[in-house]
Amino acid sequence: MSAATLTLRDRTIELPPGRPLVMGIVNANPDSFSDAVRHTGADAAVAHALDLVAQGADLIDVGGESGVTYTGVTAQDVEIERVVPVVARLVAEGVTVSVDTWKAAVAAAALDAGAHLLNDVSGLRDAALADHAARTGAGLVVMHTRAAPKEEHFADYGGDVVGDVLAFVRERCAVACDRGVPAERLVVDPGPDFAKSPAESIACLRRIDELRALGHPWLAAVSRKYFLAAITGRAPAERLAGTLAAVGHAADHGAAFVRVHDVAATVDFLCTREVLAGRAEPGELDPGDDALKWIRADDATTA
Repeated sequence: MSAATLTLRDRTIELPPGRPLVMGIVNANPDSFSDAVRHTGADAAVAHALDLVAQGADLIDVGGESGVTYTGVTAQDVEIERVVPVVARLVAEGVTVSVDTWKAAVAAAALDAGAHLLNDVSGLRDAALADHAARTGAGLVVMHTRAAPKEEHFADYGGDVVGDVLAFVRERCAVACDRGVPAERLVVDPGPDFAKSPAESIACLRRIDELRALGHPWLAAVSRKYFLAAITGRAPAERLAGTLAAVGHAADHGAAFVRVHDVAATVDFLCTREVLAGRAEPGELDPGDDALKWIRADDATTA
């Protein structure tokens, strides 16, 4: 099976089957729900982003406002101040950049700084984001949610959350296309944890092939999510194993992107899958490099 492609401004990205691209998360805000790495300045955020790229991230998702509901909405000028310098510097370094925002003014400023993809977690609540994507040739993520940004809300789906996801995403994609965004530049996201209980998020991921059948690449934003707590009982920082299992499920079901905090572990996980599936070959090892063979007794630590 040949790789599909996604065009984001001046870049054409291959989407190889079975091997989602890794989107590294950079939080340029002080209140991320699941990430202890919180950057208070552009220098720190850029350094972290470049480290994630060195670990194997294919693109970086920069956010200037957390989705937590216990803090208020960030003023758009504050969010612009947090995000735009980071975007501009990463683009200058050749990094493919996504921006996590639902505000049209932030989206416009980030795109003018060179961002390639808008990751809108509001479900295109403001259709002006589609206008800005159309104007610049950027991609647009259309995510399912029935909650306003920064609002904790669990909708009544009448027992059919998947049906609601499909209807909502189909309608919002049509709005984006009507505003000038080509269908081939749209990415869809089932929105785990957004206006959904853990059981509803899990139901959406179990039936993700139905969303995939709409014909757009899909984004798996599963890293450290709350639905994993219902499975593992673990706090956000302890959900790596659960996240990797969810990443594997997403890869099995054709995800184009996985959005993660733990880039190195995710890249190792996906590379190992590719080799064991026969789609890639392992690298050559230096037979004299004992550090890759064993832990010497004098190097070991004891509890």
